[in-house]
Amino acid sequence: MVLVIFSMNALAIELKGEFLEGSLITGKAPLKSTVKAGEKKLLLTDGGIFTFGLGYRSEEIKISVVDASGQMENHNIKVLKRIYDVQRIDGLHPDKVNPPKSILNKIKEEQKKIKDVRTRASSWSDFKEGFIWPVLGRISGVYGSQRILNGELRSPHFGVDIAAPVGRPVISPAGGVVVLSENDFYFSGGTIIIDHGHGISSSFLHLSKLEVTVGQRVIKGQIIGEIGATGRVTGPHLDWRVNWFDQRLDPQLLVDPMPEILIPPPPMRP
Repeated sequence: MVLVIFSMNALAIELKGEFLEGSLITGKAPLKSTVKAGEKKLLLTDGGIFTFGLGYRSEEIKISVVDASGQMENHNIKVLKRIYDVQRIDGLHPDKVNPPKSILNKIKEEQKKIKDVRTRASSWSDFKEGFIWPVLGRISGVYGSQRILNGELRSPHFGVDIAAPVGRPVISPAGGVVVLSENDFYFSGGTIIIDHGHGISSSFLHLSKLEVTVGQRVIKGQIIGEIGATGRVTGPHLDWRVNWFDQRLDPQLLVDPMPEILIPPPPMRP
């Protein structure tokens, strides 16, 4: 979907993407413009490219553009609503649903590390090259689904879960810089976060092996780790998440549909 906004003052910006909860929007503005999404000033590349995300339960986004001469335009754009699934997950260890008090400080420290790396507005722009699936497999959980864990209501799920065998390689869906690489987070187990620039980041959870370190630049398609069953899980899978700063985006809106996985037929019985 492409939406082009024209103004009477010949100020024009081009926005690409679907104005839907969880979407990533990219755009192009006149050179030397200032662009805001809501109250956040956006980084622009030398060619005027910028990006922003529409998070969970977003209702409306205000786009403001000021060109080099000082002319200003404001545009309020409605965000389309979505209907989300409900997912029940049973069989989790009780401590992974209701952590003991002795572990709460560890969880808070881990959450702070994640929050800190997602506040960065890095100047590189690897997000422009588009995204690919970090691993192929059966989709077992989707963005926005309301989670009921061991019968208890919990926060919605903000990633896409891809079931695959332990040890299957996980690749970077786009280029960027590794900003977090931790082996043993309480909920997410082996965890990697890659900064794709301009506030866009990917998180990879439940890994069994980490192949990259903080500060390392990676390219699209590079192996970064292996599928695991670490943290709060019932089986091996990758939980892939995408953020624009603190806004949770839907990874499935960034990629083509998951290719059909060829599953061998069951053995013939006599």
